[in-house]
Amino acid sequence: MKKLFIKTYGCQMNVYDSARMADLLAPLGYAPADSPDQADMVILNTCHIREKAAEKIYSELGRLKRLKDTRKLHGRPMTIVVAGCVAQAEGAEIIARQSAVDIVVGPQSYHCLPEMLAKLARSGGHALQTDFPAEAKFDSLPEQNARAGPAAFLTVQEGCDRFCTFCVVPYTRGAEYSRPAADILAEAQTLVAKGAREITLLGQNVNAYRGMGPDGDSWTLARLIGVLARVEGLKRLRYTTNHPRDMADDLIAAHRDVDALMPYLHLPIQSGADRILLAMNRQHTADDYLRLIERVRTARPDIALSSDFIVGFPGESEKDFDATMSLVRKVGYAQAFSFMYSRRPGTPAAVAPGQIPDDVKNERLLALQALLASQQAAFNASCQGRVLSVLFEKPGRKDGQGVGRTPYLQPVHVDGAHTLIGQIADVRIEAVLPNSLKGSLVSHTARRKVPVH
Repeated sequence: MKKLFIKTYGCQMNVYDSARMADLLAPLGYAPADSPDQADMVILNTCHIREKAAEKIYSELGRLKRLKDTRKLHGRPMTIVVAGCVAQAEGAEIIARQSAVDIVVGPQSYHCLPEMLAKLARSGGHALQTDFPAEAKFDSLPEQNARAGPAAFLTVQEGCDRFCTFCVVPYTRGAEYSRPAADILAEAQTLVAKGAREITLLGQNVNAYRGMGPDGDSWTLARLIGVLARVEGLKRLRYTTNHPRDMADDLIAAHRDVDALMPYLHLPIQSGADRILLAMNRQHTADDYLRLIERVRTARPDIALSSDFIVGFPGESEKDFDATMSLVRKVGYAQAFSFMYSRRPGTPAAVAPGQIPDDVKNERLLALQALLASQQAAFNASCQGRVLSVLFEKPGRKDGQGVGRTPYLQPVHVDGAHTLIGQIADVRIEAVLPNSLKGSLVSHTARRKVPVH
């Protein structure tokens, strides 16, 4: 057996894509390796969202080149593949800058990997594929080989048509494409048969899902969720990530009506200032967002909210930043992700006037993160003493310990739960730790159906 090592950067969609690349290569004799030095092929599945993403990949490629040269001296060749969004953005430049790279393949073309490897075997050189054939990719992917964990990812939508001025996704993932509902249902059933009890539906703009249904109609995400909730053995559903403009009435109603849909919603806003939202091309105002949050909470009062924030966007004034802080206080988040604005080559914001100095961005970020951390701590503290259903996903570090997640996505450590991996059980939350909760089993017998309220 040949050995394959995949290093995954960034979002859950890359985690899903990495698993599917492993599935593609398994029939060619590639089994998982624990580290690059054990591998006949190394794939870097890259992300272009964070600052200096490309330079970090080139640094990693420098280390892999040295390893590749050493293996070659011992008659053990190595194939190096750069996949994902940096591959899409940089293309042939990657091969020009690092000749040790054999294959560069974009996120919509990785289904071509077996063919690209065959080409290399026939004629050597390098292989490059960065087209956007989304339909062909999903049609070409094999059934998942590996046993699924208790919580699995399933990509239902790719690409984005929103063109936020700070974002590279439309350029690296292409236009929005929604997979046919029947294909998604079949993959979900396969995941459940392989052990999944929770599935997170993934998309760059997942609530814009408009896939063809078996009845010939265009299905919304809410309709898809309603059908998936009836899959035998599937206990929990989640979805991420979303745009406020695509949060439709039927999806809000699904949070009220579908028991399997967890009371957790990640709904990015990025800024609380209308002037900045307009410059970002977010296509909504802060008031639009707040009214949407009110409707979601009316439908599901116990829902936990998460969001994304960018501080120091070009032109952001102290008044604009104060508007963001005010919005955060009004909403009250269970958790959130916040970042300093950093330029993405090729995006409109990268050349916009009014770029904010790093020291100002850092000061604002620290203030925002302190507020968000206090809200997360308050939400976690509100769970102490409650009995919550927990899906156990893996053993803990301590003997006999199991680690799982609540309906609100909080990690929980529970002693004596090591035999419950893959099951849902009631847990009384006893302590709030810095990055997790600690609890005890209400009953040592996992129940088939556990309420999430």
